[in-house]
Amino acid sequence: MGRPNACLTVLGRFAGPEANEVSILCRPAEHSRDAAQQAEMVYRELAMLLAAEQASVRDLASETLLLRDVRRDLPRVLDVRARILGDRARAEAPRPAFIEQAPVDPNASFELAASVVIPHRRDAWSVRDVRAGSSCQCEGCQRSGARLVCLGDQTSLHSTNIYGTGASALDEASDAFLRAAQLLEQCDMGFGDVVRTWIYLRDIDRDYDALNEARRAFFCERGVELMPASTGIQGGPFPDAHDVAISLCALRSSRPLDVTPMSTPALSEAWSYGADFSRGVRVVEANKITLHVSGTASIDEAGRTVHVGDFDRQAERMLHNIETLLAQQGASFEHVISGIAYVKESKDAPALRSMFQGRGFEGFPCPLVVVPLCRPELLCEVEAVAVLPLPPARA
Repeated sequence: MGRPNACLTVLGRFAGPEANEVSILCRPAEHSRDAAQQAEMVYRELAMLLAAEQASVRDLASETLLLRDVRRDLPRVLDVRARILGDRARAEAPRPAFIEQAPVDPNASFELAASVVIPHRRDAWSVRDVRAGSSCQCEGCQRSGARLVCLGDQTSLHSTNIYGTGASALDEASDAFLRAAQLLEQCDMGFGDVVRTWIYLRDIDRDYDALNEARRAFFCERGVELMPASTGIQGGPFPDAHDVAISLCALRSSRPLDVTPMSTPALSEAWSYGADFSRGVRVVEANKITLHVSGTASIDEAGRTVHVGDFDRQAERMLHNIETLLAQQGASFEHVISGIAYVKESKDAPALRSMFQGRGFEGFPCPLVVVPLCRPELLCEVEAVAVLPLPPARA
């Protein structure tokens, strides 16, 4: 689809009783390092993909840009996006999220990941965009917000990056959680409705402990009992005014939602060593059962990093942990429809891709980026989303 070799595109699909859902990854394939030229390829490809699905940008639930150099390239990418989408379509598209995480392909300035919800009945569906309250007047805060997708009796919220301010990493992380809570309140939700978070730190080695302290205090204060699935990873927020950014996914329904934490005997609970998130979260939604698998690495049942210095064995343990998390829910790698893979060093990417292929962890959108991880000795990490059909009585 599109010009030959202009983009490498991967789709993940799920057909449910209420809607068809599609995960999309668009990666520039031509070896031009110019971000504007790559954005031209990517957004034309996205427009064609949506047309082929009989969808529009209004059906996008979320859109995320992973950029090699966010300061240099984000303005150019957004300018091209605006031109290709046009005024009307741009007004109907969600606010894009963006973070500096370098694609492993050295020629790629950025990659685009998106999710699409195409309802079977338009009269049982609506979308609404909400602007977040600003912690400051920077460009990042001015672009912060969320898209609400209403499907039947269920509303899902997909946020962009949410920022806080403060004199220290602890203060900034605490304020970011507060701003996230305020955005949820604007949408008649609370942190008890959050099923998934992504937390980006500009310097994870320096600030990860402060993040965990802020998160634990916030969850205790708010009485959060079901901890969401999460990825805490290094990523460069935009602009430089902030060192911490949070994005999240939340769900609300007129009926009680069936939301349960995922676990496995192969992997310790993260809160046992001070990181307050669930290893995964299972949600029975209006259209499907979603398994949100948190960022998972080479951690054992005692919370220790295992196979220090050995990339292949770390990757094997990481995949084993994910596989067993899914197995506890009656799922496997064949049910995964999207993911993100992180490597500490780009030289290890070919080995990881080979391992994915050998283990069947492939065939769905999965950006591969180069970033430091939450422990200096960790060499790789993966997060994933798997889906299962609703039981026959619910479908």
